[in-house]
Amino acid sequence: MTTPGPVPDADGVLAEQLLRLTRRLHRIQRQHLQPVGITPAQARLLRVVAQYDAAPRMADLAERLEVVPRAVTTLVDGLETAGRVRRVPDPANRRVVRVELTDLGRTTLRELRGARRAAAEDILAPLTAGQREALGELLSALTDAGTGPASRKP
Repeated sequence: MTTPGPVPDADGVLAEQLLRLTRRLHRIQRQHLQPVGITPAQARLLRVVAQYDAAPRMADLAERLEVVPRAVTTLVDGLETAGRVRRVPDPANRRVVRVELTDLGRTTLRELRGARRAAAEDILAPLTAGQREALGELLSALTDAGTGPASRKP
């Protein structure tokens, strides 16, 4: 009589696959952003700044990016040094600092779109159109699951 082997941990295997994919995504994204001269975190900040109709406050950016304000300060410092954003005083409250894109920042955003498309193509190359569609639906289900009332912290 044989004894059964260990029961496979399907969720553990899936979690490990997701972690490996995340590392691969970051690596490919960094490779494609390097010629633009920007980090993935800086790219994300630029995209978020561009989503606002008016220059956002640093606190708005921290909240939207779900990071501590100090992290936004560091990102803005780097982007400001590179001439991609500038800090401007809030006209209604001089203690508030807002962040706006410069012309170079807008040009960088256009370059980022191309880099992101190329990175996505590299990542998705092994998949057929049908598989890409299925993956999109699965990812939407996973990301949308984190936006309901049950996922919010008290």
